[in-house]
Amino acid sequence: MSLAALFNRKSRNAVQALYGAIVAAARNPAFYAEWGVPDTLDGRFELIALHAFLALRRLKQADDSAAFAQALFDTMFADLDRNLREMGVGDLSVGRQVKTMAKAFYGRVVAYERGLAGADNLDDALRRNLYGTAAPDAAQIAAAAAYVRHQARALDAVPAERLLAGEFPLALEG
Repeated sequence: MSLAALFNRKSRNAVQALYGAIVAAARNPAFYAEWGVPDTLDGRFELIALHAFLALRRLKQADDSAAFAQALFDTMFADLDRNLREMGVGDLSVGRQVKTMAKAFYGRVVAYERGLAGADNLDDALRRNLYGTAAPDAAQIAAAAAYVRHQARALDAVPAERLLAGEFPLALEG
């Protein structure tokens, strides 16, 4: 087996591991029970998108991570496509729905990045996107915004190699 083939397999495994960790983080019951994120298809997508944003944001800061970040994005949307098909969405509409989800994801990336940079209000971006039609109270939105800021700062301090190895080291609150 060539070195390139071994590296590619290792990278694919790391991408799969990182995506699995993102999904696991998004399934934290506290997001639904305490924050009030709707436990729906949309709410689950939003939490995956939020955590994927955090990982991709960190990867963007690292040298030579563009291919890995693209593979992570592709893995996420291949999984979303597969899940829509498993839920019985017709083949003709799956592509259109995945395209809509990708466009929505890009919008969230911009909104969350601007919110973290202080150019826009992160609370408003979370209210619009993470909650959709739900009506969270101010404390729930504040908790979500504090979590996003905390995780972004914590991930900034983590060597990118850990993400490139498939780890998603979220920080404990505190």
